[in-house]
Amino acid sequence: MAPGLIGPTQSVVLYHSGEELGDKDISLWQTAEKKKPIAYEPGRTAVESYDKIDEHEDLRPSFPNLHWDPLVEVPYHDKGIHGDPQFRNLLASATDVVDYNPKIGTEIHGVNLAKLTDAQKNDLARLISVRGVVFFRDQTDLDIDAQRQLGAYFGKLHRHATTAVPRRAGLEDVHVVFTDFNAKDQRAVFSPTFLWHSDVTYEIQPPSYTSLKVINGPPRGGGGDTLWSSQYGAYDLLSKPMQQYLEGLNAVHSAHMQADGSRAAGRPLRRDPVVTEHPLVRTHPVTGWKSLFFNPGFVTGIVGIPKAESDTIIRYLNEITSTTQEIHVRYQWQKNDVAFWDNRIC
Repeated sequence: MAPGLIGPTQSVVLYHSGEELGDKDISLWQTAEKKKPIAYEPGRTAVESYDKIDEHEDLRPSFPNLHWDPLVEVPYHDKGIHGDPQFRNLLASATDVVDYNPKIGTEIHGVNLAKLTDAQKNDLARLISVRGVVFFRDQTDLDIDAQRQLGAYFGKLHRHATTAVPRRAGLEDVHVVFTDFNAKDQRAVFSPTFLWHSDVTYEIQPPSYTSLKVINGPPRGGGGDTLWSSQYGAYDLLSKPMQQYLEGLNAVHSAHMQADGSRAAGRPLRRDPVVTEHPLVRTHPVTGWKSLFFNPGFVTGIVGIPKAESDTIIRYLNEITSTTQEIHVRYQWQKNDVAFWDNRIC
């Protein structure tokens, strides 16, 4: 049986060959005791207790009984258009920059997201548009208010119709992700490929840039990683005839399954569910590159073609998105890490 993911730290016992211990052996034993050998058991990781996060009590999840009007399209101008093509403003203070792979994912060290100038923010938007997702470690200065302020620079913040929001009033544009040891096993509800998604693509105007900060989470090696899939890369994997074919089609994105799940859980719907059509292939306003705009979580059909054909294309695109490892990046979170990604291409 495979080891469990989470468990207490185990002690390490030093064994002797069975011979009588002499003075030299005792000296070696004492040296080993002094060095405190690493306690290691494969697949087992000590975790921080949840009773240690009381300082974030105001950010714990809640489901207020509110109701909002339908969203309408608002003017939007992408800040990444104004970014420096070499990202020189953003990277001026960087101590290290590393790409996870050629297609997607970059990690930056030495940049404080809470203290960016407008020029650096523009560079950040441009870099996210190019790399899909950008990671920043140990962003202790970026509290929830600073995170919202940074997000609002790029555009109007989205308010989710169903998911948890913080207990503190006035943070309805914040989506809380919270899991404890009593959480329901989602494998009984969703297949792994179905859980690949871009956020709220059923909206009339889906989000551009999205940020996520981990305040507390599994320790290194304890699981909880997040994966992103490049839709630039997915489009490039298609044959030319398939690219041309899909460029003339729209997909149906539906909020109804998500809304039905909230109703079944006894939670309020803060906005009525919608169904929206979006092109299957989009051109990014910053890079000019084409990408798929597709995800298994919300796309329910393709407009104007037979259902059998639509279902076949959806299965094909699901496979490309979820199983092509060269277009994936996997991030192992640590406390106070931040990921910024482009919801249009990941």
